[in-house]
Amino acid sequence: MELIERYIYAVTRRLPQSQREDVEKELRGLIADMLDERMGEGEVSDSHIEDVLLELGDPRQLARQYGGKNKYIIGPVLFDPYISVLKITLISIVIAMSVVFGIKVAIDPIHIIDHFVSFIVSIIMVIPQGVGWITLVFGSVEYFGGINEQKFNVQKTWKLADLPALPDTKRQIKRTEPIASIVFLVLLAFIFTSQYFGIFVFKNGEFSTVIPFLNKETIITSLPAIIFILGLAVLKEALKLVYERWTKKLVLYTILINAVSLAVVIIMMTMSSFWNPNFMLELSQVHEISIGSGAYKTIETIWNISTRWIVIMLIIGLVWDMISGVIKIRKVA
Repeated sequence: MELIERYIYAVTRRLPQSQREDVEKELRGLIADMLDERMGEGEVSDSHIEDVLLELGDPRQLARQYGGKNKYIIGPVLFDPYISVLKITLISIVIAMSVVFGIKVAIDPIHIIDHFVSFIVSIIMVIPQGVGWITLVFGSVEYFGGINEQKFNVQKTWKLADLPALPDTKRQIKRTEPIASIVFLVLLAFIFTSQYFGIFVFKNGEFSTVIPFLNKETIITSLPAIIFILGLAVLKEALKLVYERWTKKLVLYTILINAVSLAVVIIMMTMSSFWNPNFMLELSQVHEISIGSGAYKTIETIWNISTRWIVIMLIIGLVWDMISGVIKIRKVA
C-alpha cells in the first residue's frame, strides 16, 4: 500500500494546492477500480499494485493531464511557494514603508502631504522591483534547479523505483519559520537603508536629529552587497517553502548560501567604516558629555560591546542554521 501512497504523492505534489485533494480522491478511486477489475474477490498483492501503477504511467505525465498546461515560467511544483513568498514579501514591504511614513509624519507633521506623496511614489517603485526579483529567483530555480521536469526528465523511462519517498514528519519544516524569516529580512533591508536607524534626539519636546548607528557613506557603497546577501537569504527561505522538509540537497544549498553570506557579513561588519565613526562624538555633543569622563567611557564601552556582539550573533545565527539542518538529517537517517 505504500507504493500507492507514494504514487499519489508523486502526482499531487506537482499540482496547485487547490487541486490536490480532489485529484487524490479521484486517483484512489481509479486505482481501487483497476485493482478490483484485475482481482475480483481475490487478495491484492504487491505485484498487482505494481502492474496497476505501471499501467497508469509516469506521475509527471499524469499530473500534466490534470493540470492542463505544459508551458510555464514557474511550474505547479513551485507555484504555491512562489505565491506565498510574493505575498509575504509585498506585505512586508508595505508594512515597513508604512512604518517609515508614520515616523516621518510624527517627526514632521507639517509636511504630511509631501511625506504621503513620497510614500506612494516609493510604493509604486519598490513593489514592481520586489515582484521582479521574486519571479527571477523562482524562475531560476525552475529552470536551473531540475524542478522543470518537462525539460529535463520527460524522455527518461519511468520506473516504480523513481517514486519519491513520502514526507518524513521528523524532517518537516514549519511554514511559519521561513515566512517569519522573510518578513524579518524585508524589515531588515529597510532598517539598513533607512536614515532613521539610530538614536532619536529631541530638544524641548521636539524632534531635532538622528544619530545614525551606521556609516551612511559605507552603506551607500555597500548597497549592492547588502542586497545580494538579503537576496540570498530570501532564496534560502524560499527553498525551505519549496522542499517543505529537510533533505540533503536543501542542507547543501543552506550551507553554500550561508557560507557566502557569512563571508560577506564578516568582511562588511568588521570594517572600521561600517559603523558610524562619529557616533560617540555626536552623542557626546548632543547630551553634553565631556570626552574622557566616566560617563563617556561607560557609553563608549557599551557601544563597542554592542557592535561586537551584533556581529557575533549574526555569525552564530548563520552557522546554527547550517548545523540544525545537518542534525535533523542525521537524526532520521
